[in-house]
Amino acid sequence: MTQRKSQPLMRSLKTSSAVSSTGPSFAIPAPNEKVELYSPAYFAACTVGGMLSCGVTHTAVTPLDVLKCNMQIDPSKYKNITSAFKTTIKEQGLKGFTRGWSPTLIGYSAQGAFKYGLYEYAKKYYSDIVGPENAAKYKTLIYLAGSASAEIVADVALCPMEAVKVRVQTQPGFARGLSDGLPKIIRSEGVRGLFKGLVPLWGRQIPYTMMKFATFENTVELIYKKVIPTPKEECSEPVQLGVSFAGGYIAGIFCAVISHPADNLVSFLNNSKGATVSDAVKRLGLLGMFTRGLPLRIFMIGTLTGAQWVIYDAVKVLAGLPTTGGASPATALAPAVSA
Repeated sequence: MTQRKSQPLMRSLKTSSAVSSTGPSFAIPAPNEKVELYSPAYFAACTVGGMLSCGVTHTAVTPLDVLKCNMQIDPSKYKNITSAFKTTIKEQGLKGFTRGWSPTLIGYSAQGAFKYGLYEYAKKYYSDIVGPENAAKYKTLIYLAGSASAEIVADVALCPMEAVKVRVQTQPGFARGLSDGLPKIIRSEGVRGLFKGLVPLWGRQIPYTMMKFATFENTVELIYKKVIPTPKEECSEPVQLGVSFAGGYIAGIFCAVISHPADNLVSFLNNSKGATVSDAVKRLGLLGMFTRGLPLRIFMIGTLTGAQWVIYDAVKVLAGLPTTGGASPATALAPAVSA
């Protein structure tokens, strides 16, 4: 029994079996699992799911992102959503709404792979460090620490593509896309020019991701406890994926609000060579930093985050894994704590 408790990874779980005593389970076992929980194959499946969920969804909302970025960069020209739409159509045509899709696809696919894959690993790692009882008691802190750790790495992968994307979207004539935009930045500013927005990107994405994962995990658990009378393991897969979307959309609203000032800052710095934080505040105003483009971003991020969780959990279901969230670690750990 002692050796079993010291195992770093949990053995494969079946529907009717008790949870191993190695550490907390943050997911309900799915029937006929094809992948062992917390095995290298499990983390690989999570990485692929994250890559698909972020890459596909961010690319799909590129037209909204074009409007948002232009409203942030030039508020006098793009006064609101309607004005931004009409101006973009007039000056660039329908093709203007697809600008920056290639760096978006590559950058956010890489970010999603690290974000979700490392989150699952960090969540398990920190849970093992603090032990089953503390992990159950302080589950939200585990979610926050795991997501923050993952996002630090994920943003390093995203930053160069984000720099290219913003310039392509907000500076017509700068470049057609990634193939000519990336070398153009490197020639004029060096490789460092691709990472000058990294600190503001961390300022936007780390609070965003902490809010995204912690809110999602707790919201899904609350939905299964208070809204749906049927236990999660008895719900159909479409119902579980519907809960994932609802939890993701709610989390996305909070994400958009908490990260919006930094989002405005990232767009401004990536668009203006040599610009500083004080330049952004002077140009947009303190109130503008918090509100410029916010309604559009709430709609975009809410929809995007909900869709991300559906795609991510769908990949896990295809791998025979349980969907994310829905069970309190305290409930899952009961057999282990009493063993």
